[in-house]
Amino acid sequence: MRKYIFLTYILFHTTQLFAQHQELTEVPDMYKENKSTDTKSLLYAFKSGSVNGHFRYFYMSTDNQNKLTDYYANAAGGGLRFETARFYGFQIAVSGFYTFNLGSSDFTKPDSTTNQFNRYESALFDIEQPGNKDDLDRLEEFYVRYNFKKSKIVLGRQLINTPFINLQDGRMRPTGVNGVWVNINEFKKIGIEGGWIKAISPRGTMRWFNPGASIGVYSSGVNIDGSKSNYHNNLNSDGVGLLGIQYSINHELKFQFWNMFVSQIFNTEMIQLDWSHRLKDSSIFFAAVQGIHQEAIKDGGNADPTKTYFNKGQQSFTFGGKIGWKNKQLEASINYNRITSNGRYLVPREWGREPFFTFMPRERNEGLGNADAVVAKLNYNFLQSKIKTSISFGYFHLPDVKNYKLNKYGMPSYTQLNADIRYVFSGMLKGFDTQLLVVGKLKQGNTYENDKYVINKVNLIQYNLVLNYHF
Repeated sequence: MRKYIFLTYILFHTTQLFAQHQELTEVPDMYKENKSTDTKSLLYAFKSGSVNGHFRYFYMSTDNQNKLTDYYANAAGGGLRFETARFYGFQIAVSGFYTFNLGSSDFTKPDSTTNQFNRYESALFDIEQPGNKDDLDRLEEFYVRYNFKKSKIVLGRQLINTPFINLQDGRMRPTGVNGVWVNINEFKKIGIEGGWIKAISPRGTMRWFNPGASIGVYSSGVNIDGSKSNYHNNLNSDGVGLLGIQYSINHELKFQFWNMFVSQIFNTEMIQLDWSHRLKDSSIFFAAVQGIHQEAIKDGGNADPTKTYFNKGQQSFTFGGKIGWKNKQLEASINYNRITSNGRYLVPREWGREPFFTFMPRERNEGLGNADAVVAKLNYNFLQSKIKTSISFGYFHLPDVKNYKLNKYGMPSYTQLNADIRYVFSGMLKGFDTQLLVVGKLKQGNTYENDKYVINKVNLIQYNLVLNYHF
């Protein structure tokens, strides 16, 4: 991996060399720009490329209820990205990032009461090697892109955002994918995107996995009979195919369809309809509805039911809606989601956050069936949007923690309150932005006096402080 970081380092300094006006003795004449420079050459594409960087500091701490272990972490890191100018429509990009553990809890030790390991803070680093504090680097992007008119096709390591595979960048680094991705924007009202993913590097890891091996890198919960899930490294999949279609019916109504096909494991389809109406005072009234259906493919990943991800013949359904109002400063909404009792809603947590309207940072409803969620959200911006504040409150009614068929991770019903404030600097400190997120979760369901259903799940307060600098 260090050789990739070294490659990024070399590319950066090479680009700086080309981009600056150098003395004759520093740059050979054949590389000097002059009036006869061939702007269509590959050399010119590299010399005219762009370099940008990102430094990030992240403090996170979780205060669990009495007698249970509390955790904290300090992470800092930086990365560089280089992208060439266009060369007959082609571009090349490469980026790498390095993370340092500046002082954190010992993630190799489980809680003495429950024997449970850390859930949140360890994902700032490498969850596969919780004791690793030194070798934390990753080549995140390395791709070739071809641009044609308003569309593009990208081949290689890249970052994508879809309802099912997305950045989920609430830690130091986001989830990355390796494959081919296409965006088609040649039609007036229709946008199409999709591709084939052959490898994934989940948030909180340093390695790249084939899609089947990436499932279960995080906690895998239990099977529908209550036995420990054993699908990690036991799933066979050739890759993941995604297709998304967005259609603007008119200026108020938009429709989108997504399908994710996970070879030999499961298939997921989503439809969503968004409506917005501008009022006379320039404020906007909006609403949306969403539905998702899933079904197993063949044996759901493995013929052995103790080692499969999606049980043979299993299906799941979920639907939701939201309604709200907003203007330039204020946005308020009420959001609802229902996962029916047909089966668990399953999308690997390693791949991204869920697309539900009721999603709140630091918790998921993935792995559940027969679940209802209601969330109220309020956002307010001021100082010309330099300060953005958000507060959200949700109630999540879930199946009993011992209803293993519909509760994969033993999560009790809970209420959650999030308070988020962000500030974007200007002037001398332009490029800096900061975020403070405070999360509180309280138990509402029965935990049978077993704290393994409590630690890192409910009855906790979590603090997050993030400082970014982009250049």
